[in-house]
Amino acid sequence: MFAGIIGFGLLVGAVLGLVGAGGAIIAVPALVYVLGVPVSEAISTSLVMAASSSVAAVVPRLRGGVDWRIAAAVGTAGIPAAFVGTAVNQLLPQHVVLLAFALLMIAAGIQMLRPRPQGPQLPERRPRWVLHAVLVGVGAGFLTGLLGVGGGFVIVPALVLLLGLPIGAAIGTALLITIVNSTAGFLAHASSGSVDWAITLTFAIPAFIASLVAARFATRITGRALQRMFAALVLVVAAITIARTVLAC
Repeated sequence: MFAGIIGFGLLVGAVLGLVGAGGAIIAVPALVYVLGVPVSEAISTSLVMAASSSVAAVVPRLRGGVDWRIAAAVGTAGIPAAFVGTAVNQLLPQHVVLLAFALLMIAAGIQMLRPRPQGPQLPERRPRWVLHAVLVGVGAGFLTGLLGVGGGFVIVPALVLLLGLPIGAAIGTALLITIVNSTAGFLAHASSGSVDWAITLTFAIPAFIASLVAARFATRITGRALQRMFAALVLVVAAITIARTVLAC
C-alpha cells in the first residue's frame, strides 16, 4: 500500500510542479478508490500535499514571479472561507462529497482544455482589484476546505481575467495562495482528528520532491500539450469516480 502512496505522491507532485495547478485534484480519488483511504483522511492528506508541493513549485518563481499584494489579499480572504468549507464538508455524506469532487474535476478538465488567456505583459492594477481579490479568495478557500483541493486551476484564470496578471505571475501567485489556503484547510480538518500521519507523510514527501524537480523543468516543456494530457486524465478519473460512487449508493 505504501509503495502505491509514494507512486501517487510522485505523480501529483510532478503535475503540480509542471502545470502550477491541478495536482491535488487527482489525489483524493486516487487515495479513496485506488488505495482505500477514507474520504476524510484523503482530504487531509491532499491538503498537506498541496501545501508542501506548492512550496516546492513556487521556489523557482519567487524572483519576479509572484504578486505579493494580490497573494496577501486573496490568501487572507481564503483562510476563513477554508474553515467554512470544512464545516460544510463535515455535514455532508461521503457520496455527496465525492460526487461534488467529480463535478469539480470535470470543470477543471474543461478549463485545462481551453487556451489560457495570456493577459497583459506587465501586471495591471485594475479598479476594485481588492474586491476582486477577496471574491477569488473566498471562492478558492471554500473549495479548499470543502473538497481538499488547493484551487489553483480556479485561481490562475481568475488572477488573469479579474486582476490582470500575466500568466507567469498568475501561476506563481496562485501557488503562494494555495499554500495559505491548504494550510488553513488542513488545520480545520485536523481539529476533527481526521489525519493519518503515516499516510500523509508518505504521500506528501514524495510529492514535495517531485514538485520541486518538475518546477525546474516547467519552462522547458510545451505547456499546451501537458495541459491536454492532464485534462484527459482528470476527465477519466472524474468518470470513474462518478460511476463507482453511484454504484456504491
